[in-house]
Formats: sequence, C-alpha cells, structure tokens
Amino acid sequence: MERIKIYKVDAFTDRMFSGNPAGVCLLNEWLPDSLMQNIAFENNIAETAFVVSKDENFEIRWFTPKVEVDLCGHATLASAKIIFDHTEYYGDQLDLYSPRSGMLTVRPESDGFTLVFPVDIFEKVTKVPDEIVKGLKKAPMEVYRGKTDYMCVFEKQSDISEMAPDLSIIAKLDGRGVIVTAPGDNVDFVSRFFAPQSGIPEDPVTGSAHTTLTPYWVDKLNCNPLHAEQLSARGGKLQCKLTGDKVEITGNCVVFLEGEILL
Repeated sequence: MERIKIYKVDAFTDRMFSGNPAGVCLLNEWLPDSLMQNIAFENNIAETAFVVSKDENFEIRWFTPKVEVDLCGHATLASAKIIFDHTEYYGDQLDLYSPRSGMLTVRPESDGFTLVFPVDIFEKVTKVPDEIVKGLKKAPMEVYRGKTDYMCVFEKQSDISEMAPDLSIIAKLDGRGVIVTAPGDNVDFVSRFFAPQSGIPEDPVTGSAHTTLTPYWVDKLNCNPLHAEQLSARGGKLQCKLTGDKVEITGNCVVFLEGEILL
C-alpha cells in the first residue's frame, strides 16, 4: 500500500475556517494524471496542488475537482506553507516550476508569504458575450479577457457583494471562469470569482485572478501596492504589488489538516 502525505490549508487568511482551502500532496514522483484528477475530485475543494521535489527546486501542478488548471495562487501559497514549515527545506525563497506557467517564486515574509507570478495579459472585449450579462444579471461597465478568465468591472462594492449570478449560464462561457470587481469601500478594490465550468461555483479567494486585477487597478487608481479583498462567504484579504511584468501577492495561511492518502 502506497501512502501519500496530504495537508489541507486555509490560504489568504490568518484564522481557520476562512480564506480558501487547498489540498497539498507531497510526492516523490509524478502520479498518473488520471489519479491526480481523482484525488482532486475526492478532496472536493477548489484546488489540490501536487508537488514533486526536483534537485534543489520543486515542480507543481494544480487540479480542480474537474480539470487541471494553468495557475493557482492559493494552492501555491498553501504549498509554500507546507514546504517551509513541514519539510526540511531551509532556503530563503522557494522556486516552483509549473509546466503550464513557468517558474514561480514564493518568499517568506513576517506576515505570511509573497507569491511572485507573471502578470496576465488581457484585452478589452468589444462584443460582450450574452452569457456574461444574463449570467451576472447586471451589465458590467467594462469587460476584459485574459489568458484564462473574463474580468467584469462594476461601479461599486455593493454591485459585487450583492451579486447572485446564474451559474448555469456562466458555465456556458469558454475559459476558466469570470472575475467580477469594483472599487472597495475600505480597501482599494474588491472581487469575486465564479468558475462553474471548472468545477468551482465560487472560489473563496483566487490568487491567480489578481494577476489580472492588480495591473488593471494599479492603472485605474494610480496606486501601487494595493489592498484587496475577495467578498466570498469565507472571505480573504491580499496585498498586491505590480513590479514590471510580475505581480507580487502576499497573504498568510493556516494548516487545518495533516494526513495520508492510502493507495
């Protein structure tokens, strides 16, 4: 019987039962893709990260309950928490290679960890898909399309907090999901993220979405760094900074569970 170490971590929070839960599986070598997808489905949380040690660095992949994704911020943050605090890794920063997103860096900070991710490249959508307006039940002021997601901009925070989308319509859109965002009342900007087509009705806190959100709001607000909040039921807070072609996203983590998968 094979035993695989697994952790469940609440990311982008400093208290348990908030933020975004992620699974982290530490592997000696890659498992078959179908097995990793089944483990993610069994975990039934937004993302499960699988990490393999390679020489002095690490490789990482992320799976939702339905699909493998190109990039996941909160599960990368959770993976860094486990590697720094629960293994014999003693480096002053962590380099994680993703076959889909390239080299990613995580630095420990006094108040958590900082992810260094490539900035998303996005363009304004001139012809807004009907599914966006019908699915969100409100027309955005602007719509953009990034590498994997749509980003819809609204006027005020209450537009985001009170949104009750029709996820069956959102699920018809191509891509990973839909970011909705607006200026914040007590932070620089707020957001939510819906991805039913990826098996995530609403993601509690989406680090990767802030590779799109950060450059947009830095330009709009003429302010850098920024404080952000994701207005899901669990909620989460992030500090975001644009540095050239990178976005630095800082947050904390709390380990909820440590166990083994028996295969």
